[in-house]
Amino acid sequence: MSDPYLDFVAGFALRLQQGRRLPAPPPAAPPPPPVAADAPVCLLFSPHPDDEAIGGALAWRLRQEARWRVVNVAVTLGSHVQRRAERWQELAHSCARLGFECVSASGESVQGLQDIGPSCASARPQHWASCVARVLALLHAYQPRVVVCPHALDGHPAHIGTHHLVRDALADFDRTDGPHLLLGEYWNTQMEPRLMLELGSVQVADLMAALSLHVGEVARNPYHLTLPAWFMDGVRRGAERVGGAGASAPGFSFAALYGWQRWQGGILQPQAAQIVSLSTPIATLFD
Repeated sequence: MSDPYLDFVAGFALRLQQGRRLPAPPPAAPPPPPVAADAPVCLLFSPHPDDEAIGGALAWRLRQEARWRVVNVAVTLGSHVQRRAERWQELAHSCARLGFECVSASGESVQGLQDIGPSCASARPQHWASCVARVLALLHAYQPRVVVCPHALDGHPAHIGTHHLVRDALADFDRTDGPHLLLGEYWNTQMEPRLMLELGSVQVADLMAALSLHVGEVARNPYHLTLPAWFMDGVRRGAERVGGAGASAPGFSFAALYGWQRWQGGILQPQAAQIVSLSTPIATLFD
């Protein structure tokens, strides 16, 4: 007699094995919709090449649905010097697929910033100040309405360092109506997400395809294949972390979770928690 639970689990395992035979996607298909010259800007600060796809769900919806201008800022290009040029090329392919522009935080495409970690500010204050100045220059150049970076406890040193780098730069950003700060997660979940963002199969498939274009990384660990499961778990956690303890889960298949603050009057102000479906016009969140 068949065990329906075993069949269900085995189906996941089978799909995972089948995923290893997926063909490489074309970098820029389908072409993204055009962006107006005066479109609002989302700056996505990615600690490594691949974080633009892993943490780019909100940016994807802003770009594809609301036709915002999304600029991915490559904060570092990884710790392996010999791979940096290759990783930059992989990143270019991924961003082209997603419709994102891409710049290096250092201004040098095959270098990125160095030594971005939790202890850098105290251990190398002059270096840290120069890195903050680079990020501040990008904030002034692009005048973003939304800034995305990892949350403060996101597990990996470069992710935590990127968070503090962006925070320090925002503190010096001289706008009275500062940008919305959205805090992504990957290596560690965050305790107080404020935004649960529904994703559909189209969104997840596009992010997964972009992630697969980081060929050298997924060759050693095909983590792009587990991205749908990560977003599925976002529904479980978001139902109660964003919706409140004991709340019923919305009927989403996939969701991305973000912390949500806004720099106003010299301090970061938490924003009201929201569960946002695919039917909600995404740009209205940031009017």
